Amino acid sequence: MMKVVLDPVHGYIELDDLVQDLLSTPQVQRLRRVKQLGFSNLVYPGANHTRFEHSLGAMHLASMLTRNLDSIEEEKKAEIKAAALLHDVGHGPFSHVTENVIYKYTRHRHDDVKEILGKGEIRDILGNHGISPRNLVKHIKGETSLGQILSSEIDVDRMDYLVRDAHYTGVAFGVVDYNRLINQMSFYEDRLVVNYGGLKAAESLLVSRFWMNTSVYYHHVTRISEAMCSRAVEYMIENSELDPLRLRQMDDTDLIASMRNATGYAGELSRLLDARKLYKRALYVGLAEVGKYVLRHRDRIRRAENEIAELAGVDPEYVLVDIPKTPEMLEMRAMIKTDHKMIPLNEVSHFVSILQEADMDNWRMGVYSPKEHCKAVEKAARDYFDVKKSTKQFKLSDL
Repeated sequence: MMKVVLDPVHGYIELDDLVQDLLSTPQVQRLRRVKQLGFSNLVYPGANHTRFEHSLGAMHLASMLTRNLDSIEEEKKAEIKAAALLHDVGHGPFSHVTENVIYKYTRHRHDDVKEILGKGEIRDILGNHGISPRNLVKHIKGETSLGQILSSEIDVDRMDYLVRDAHYTGVAFGVVDYNRLINQMSFYEDRLVVNYGGLKAAESLLVSRFWMNTSVYYHHVTRISEAMCSRAVEYMIENSELDPLRLRQMDDTDLIASMRNATGYAGELSRLLDARKLYKRALYVGLAEVGKYVLRHRDRIRRAENEIAELAGVDPEYVLVDIPKTPEMLEMRAMIKTDHKMIPLNEVSHFVSILQEADMDNWRMGVYSPKEHCKAVEKAARDYFDVKKSTKQFKLSDL
């Protein structure tokens, strides 16, 4: 029997028997206790939405899109619907906050869901509905043609989280005309493309991504709190206080409880996070000041922290180095179909190509430390990374 739930972003969402059965599983219910945006609620108090809500939203948009694509068989539509609902069951606590730690110790990314879908209740439910778990795994990883609906340059996953994250943070940057975008998407030469009539809607998605990166996803308070949490989790694993395989199965509450019971440095970081007494920015600079060579340090962060701490004369535990990947807006490589040919979005739209450069200007490397050590750590970090004075300025008039 069909049921409906009211979603604050998309309105009423229909739940058929397949979806209802999957929603009842422990693996999906766990997502109710995994925050979508990690520690962003320390900046935006309303950002307490979860992976559960996002999964429902992605499933809803996937259903909308497959209904518009007449070439897809009904059984394949059911597969995509299930895959969209289950695409995030591999996330650990606090979503992307723990992803790199989990990968470091288990070699599993959040989209590695083969073990989760291939056993237990989920496997049995899928089998009862004539759906192959193996097919769903491939769809979720974007390894099939239809998987592009879930994992590609412009997909239902991105459409939902950009709008949803903007809604719950309260920022005014999540205006994406996803209805227009979905209506203008089709398959052409086995590639999911946006028809030329959806160009402006695709541009709106890129603009939303640009501002959300700047204001939400890479906000310095979020970056600092996530770095502190990630380091606490690493220390717990290294001191045999936390099993990395168990970590992947935890929800946010489980991890918070474990961190509060941790000893030493991990316990100290947990108490600071609880009280929102965060490390401060000793150094916060862009690529123009440090050069792209600094990215080589991403693979040896601990070494950099130890050497900066030695230069500053402080304990290594009081230095956290945060070197993000260079910004990459995959949406720019989405294909626009015009006159029976496909052209990358950034070649069709001059506006989008400019956004790419502007996004690079927003990249920041951070070195964080307790307030009382910031001056010493700043000087040491500037010397260590050979920080130059920036001469480049980005102006809104460049747009």
